[in-house]
Amino acid sequence: MDAAHRGEHTIIATGTASGKSLAYQVPVLDAVLRGEEEDAVSLDARGATAIYLSPTKALAADQEDSLRGLGLRGVRAAVFDGDTEPSERAWVKNHANVVLTNPDMLHYGILPNHVQWARLLRRLSYVVIDEAHTYRGVFGSHVANVIRRLKRICAHYGSEPVFIGASATTASPADSFGKLIGETATAVDEDASPRGEKHVVLWEPALTEFSGENGAPVRRSSIAETSDLMADLISSHTRTIAFIKSRKGAEVISSEVFRLLDEVDPALSLRIAAYRSGYLPEERRELERRLRTGELLGIASTPALEMGIDIAGLDAVLVAGWPGTRASFFQQIGRSGRSNQESLAVLVASDDPLDTYLVHHPEAIFGAGVEATVFDSENPYVLGPHLCAAAAEMPLQPNELERFGETTAEVLELLVAQGFLRRRPAGWFWTHPESAAGMVSLRSDGGGPLSIIDVETGSLLGTMDSPQSHYQAHEGAVYVHQGESYLVDELNERDHHVLVHRANPDFYTTARDVTSIEVRDVQRTREWNGARVCFGEVLVQTRVVSFQRKAVASGEVLGEEPLDLDARDLVTKAVWFELTPQLLFGAGVEEPQFPGALHAAEHAAIGLLSLVATSDRWDIGGVSTAVHPDTGGPAIFVYDGHPGGAGFTERAFEAVAVWLEATAKAIEACECETGCPSCVQSPKCGNRNNPLSKSGALRLLRGLLKAEPVDGSGEEAGPRGTSAPE
Repeated sequence: MDAAHRGEHTIIATGTASGKSLAYQVPVLDAVLRGEEEDAVSLDARGATAIYLSPTKALAADQEDSLRGLGLRGVRAAVFDGDTEPSERAWVKNHANVVLTNPDMLHYGILPNHVQWARLLRRLSYVVIDEAHTYRGVFGSHVANVIRRLKRICAHYGSEPVFIGASATTASPADSFGKLIGETATAVDEDASPRGEKHVVLWEPALTEFSGENGAPVRRSSIAETSDLMADLISSHTRTIAFIKSRKGAEVISSEVFRLLDEVDPALSLRIAAYRSGYLPEERRELERRLRTGELLGIASTPALEMGIDIAGLDAVLVAGWPGTRASFFQQIGRSGRSNQESLAVLVASDDPLDTYLVHHPEAIFGAGVEATVFDSENPYVLGPHLCAAAAEMPLQPNELERFGETTAEVLELLVAQGFLRRRPAGWFWTHPESAAGMVSLRSDGGGPLSIIDVETGSLLGTMDSPQSHYQAHEGAVYVHQGESYLVDELNERDHHVLVHRANPDFYTTARDVTSIEVRDVQRTREWNGARVCFGEVLVQTRVVSFQRKAVASGEVLGEEPLDLDARDLVTKAVWFELTPQLLFGAGVEEPQFPGALHAAEHAAIGLLSLVATSDRWDIGGVSTAVHPDTGGPAIFVYDGHPGGAGFTERAFEAVAVWLEATAKAIEACECETGCPSCVQSPKCGNRNNPLSKSGALRLLRGLLKAEPVDGSGEEAGPRGTSAPE
């Protein structure tokens, strides 16, 4: 509070229910109420306003309830999002002094129409960015540029707001938040809030008698295991929430728990429910109310209930599969514990290398520094559309380019050459009738939207950006919209549509691809004895070749179908390892094992990358080969799956030894003999996980980690290969 009052941009990075909301509400409301008093006695008073940004509508609505519950006269808080009625929008623009919205609405609704919001922007004193750790990867890059556009418009109206962030615990919160807002920031990360003892259980399902691809053993699914645990807890009247990433998974857990409880106590089965995005706002509010009051004993939820919404006070939390980041994990398990009483949290591992590593190395969850929130605001594929949007809001002046980063002038030249902007002595102008903000969706990669059409009703369900279509909208794919399942009948890229029909399959689909990679530009290197680690720009050519159908409850492969789709090119960033046969021989890897060892190490390394960077396995890809034409020898590539890069692989380059050490330990920890989905098999491998050598991968990694790394200038690069202390 003191830092905010002093005008310092501040990030609060502490645990769930630690008082973050109070910490930013006090300076915001103080400024607003003082402004109201000044307005009442002086015609020259400017007053004060604030904007609250959250990544979800539900969180903004929850904050509105919290502010109104304070009963402070003079505080006019209102939500402005896609659900706000047209009649209410005019009132918000003209009267609200605390506007609760999201980055999407700021991008599409407020900044392009800033003249209509001049009253708010001229008086803007504070901008609160809640759940700041969620702004990572390409989404984080987009939001960083939206914030730079906001600051530019504020400067035009004479305001200079203080930015306050609220975040779960992350590595270097001041640096991450400062990068997000483009300013130096202060971090408050000491959490002294009182809380009861929490018992955390790391639970690894057993291997089953079922065989997967190439005869590999398969673990019991995290969905089935979580359902059993939840039924047991609710049977003992333990208030429980189960988190899982997918909507379908939340529905399956809820249904399975209902079935189990109905067999022993039908009354209990009526006290569980599923919660996910796609429900109507009033349905979500009713579920939240029933959970708070205890009418519901259990709820299976997507991460929609992870953030901010006031439902603390549960007795137990089950997390079905690692949620992707430590920040999310601690947010989720923070939902248990009430009145300083003891509580329980269980991580149920899924069939994944990272999950395997974590359940065998709890120090990686509780003892290590948390992962960094990474993004690249100067990614030209992201920056370009935002420069167009900024020019449309107000012509860009030469003295403003520094605000958007060092590459801005270069990107502007390209935009002028492509005809998006016109250069005049006064600056850069947007001259098209279309909305510039409409060029980009903050939560996607771009590439041209495809319309998703229900063939039975003719209705438009939504849109999908082109880069995802081969993976998610190929013929035969399961497409989920608003919680309802559809099967894809036709992908027509020429006419930009996908035809689907309603279905309720008991399976989901995963696409498999084959990939080649070409080095375009080596930007950073680090020499190892017998090896070189590189970071730079690459051209990736990918072709989706087939898809698998897998049972929702068990993950069992039900079948595989070939696909005939065109290859796609992607210019992105990658980290890669240039190895030598001598290094592999020295590590005990024989030449016939080269392809399998490289392939298995690549798969496992992709699975472990999110340990050091806030990535998801599906955000990145990889290629390995015994002889790569650009390196002349054995090589392993791991690349960002987004045009221009997303910052994940650059972080991997910086933390390479920590990353590879964890990869080796994950392979060691898995009790299978020759490799399985928990260690070296990948669900998206177009080569059907063949060849793979689990033992060869482990020897390769151990041999690589023996060498002491130095950077390209010959200076020591830090302990065990990191460019800075972890």
